[in-house]
Amino acid sequence: MRSSLFPRIGLFLGAMVLLTGCMHDKERSFTPLEYVHYKTQPELEARLAQQDLHIGDPVYIRAFKSEMQMEVWMQNEKTGQYDLFRTYPICRASGKLGPKQKEGDEQAPEGFYTVSAKQLNPNSKYYLSFDLGYPNTYDRAHGRTGSALMIHGNCLSKGCLAMTDNSIGEIYLLVEQSIEKNKQSVPVHVFPFRMTDDKMAMRVYSEWYPFWVNMKEGYDLFELAHVPPPVSVKNKQYAFATDILPPMGKSFQIAQK
Repeated sequence: MRSSLFPRIGLFLGAMVLLTGCMHDKERSFTPLEYVHYKTQPELEARLAQQDLHIGDPVYIRAFKSEMQMEVWMQNEKTGQYDLFRTYPICRASGKLGPKQKEGDEQAPEGFYTVSAKQLNPNSKYYLSFDLGYPNTYDRAHGRTGSALMIHGNCLSKGCLAMTDNSIGEIYLLVEQSIEKNKQSVPVHVFPFRMTDDKMAMRVYSEWYPFWVNMKEGYDLFELAHVPPPVSVKNKQYAFATDILPPMGKSFQIAQK
């Protein structure tokens, strides 16, 4: 009797060990960065492929505070132009229209920023985040102060642009892989609104109208070329390289998405 009982107990215990191992693997917790690489990336790659885009292609981001939208554009290796991959809703942004001016004003910035590898924060308390690089050269020239202005998850904002966790997971992954593959920063341009002539005319009496006129130069260049314009600061104003435009008499074929 004993000789038949012990093998059965051994088999039962072995099965329990196997089941426990499976449960542990299935239920183990992921860090946010592990999750987006393991869970988000395969589905994201499939959607990109439908537009002939790939993870690691150069990325450009435009955000619009009034419309509460964030666009992610990616460079098409065949045309050299940037195609719109997706427009994400901004979950929350504090403040009002107009640039951030000082530390603690809880105002989301407006301007032309770049994100490098050192600005990525996979251990953010807001799921995932990256620092915009505020204040930039323009902001400092105008005496503006502030720090840790982020695009992040968790839908909470005190001067940052907050996304849902799912949205920031995709955006973070695309930015991270663009920086890693291309060894260059990702431009992030934050506008007060979509800078059409009609919307500019509605705000002609705003104290920020001259600032927005300067910003519109960069907005218009991208609208024409679908390539992010190189940005510098001269005489305390944004300056944009126009060599991204096609030669006189020629035009780009703009891909509509």
